[in-house]
Amino acid sequence: MRNPGKIVGALLVGVGLAFLLDPDRGARRRALVRDKATHAGRKLKEGLDATARDLRNRAGGTATELRSRLRKEQVDDDVLHERVRAAIGRAVSRAGAIEVSVANGCVTLSGPVLLEEVGELVATAEGVRGVREVINQLDARRSPEGEPALRGQEDPRR
Repeated sequence: MRNPGKIVGALLVGVGLAFLLDPDRGARRRALVRDKATHAGRKLKEGLDATARDLRNRAGGTATELRSRLRKEQVDDDVLHERVRAAIGRAVSRAGAIEVSVANGCVTLSGPVLLEEVGELVATAEGVRGVREVINQLDARRSPEGEPALRGQEDPRR
């Protein structure tokens, strides 16, 4: 017995042919195999279409983001204030304690914040489209003790 893999393969092919070519139930079995193959092909096509659509949308979004970052945009201070508030709301656990003021594209951050969140907070504010400069006047604290604005229930997303 030199190559048992060939013998096992030939045996499986023979069993498969006997299964599909059976005169009593072979037609039904062939129809089931055909239907399953058709279904699998349809699911594969749907998956490839969804993946292609996703890639197109991501590429378009990336191109739009790059265009907006390269374009020098003059943003109204009120709009910039709202953009920064929205961005820092996702960056720190107690965004309500942070005061944001904007003047000519220059953002000033003040108020109590946990020490471990300062870096991400400033980086997030600097990354907002239209921000020219960020001035850090934050009161960084090691723990929320002694500061009511930093106490309370933790944000479950963090």
